[in-house]
Amino acid sequence: MSNLRDLVIDLPSDREITLTRSFDAPRELVFAAHTQAEHLKRWWGRGNPLDVEIDFREGGSYRFVEHAQDGNDYAFRGEFREIVVPERIVQTFEFEGMPGQVAVETLVLTEHDGRTTVTGTTRFDTTEQRDGMVESGMAQGAAESYAALERHLATLR
Repeated sequence: MSNLRDLVIDLPSDREITLTRSFDAPRELVFAAHTQAEHLKRWWGRGNPLDVEIDFREGGSYRFVEHAQDGNDYAFRGEFREIVVPERIVQTFEFEGMPGQVAVETLVLTEHDGRTTVTGTTRFDTTEQRDGMVESGMAQGAAESYAALERHLATLR
């Protein structure tokens, strides 16, 4: 579909969005950045201040509140369905501003020569929900968050 800086966005089916981005960091570190509050606070909400509640285990849950530069707060929540350390996370995702529209996200992390590629596929209940997410500016927000993650990872090496 498109490439925003280093983020590749694809629509593999009528109900899915796939985001792919590579990072110059080992897989274990990128996995930790996706699963530990102290890391998530530094990058997940485009680098904006973020409140993080996370119980990272199968059956556990998370809730993030981004305090955006526009003065608004944006809350997201979900539950962890499957965890394979440091390779795969399956979780639900719900934007609290649109309750009841719960997507399922699958993150796969692969490493080659010290670089880690994160492939995230989000599956929606309907094509309309997927298209609404695409039209929401999700791609720009994801690109900004992953750029913040790249900056954070650089401080850890």
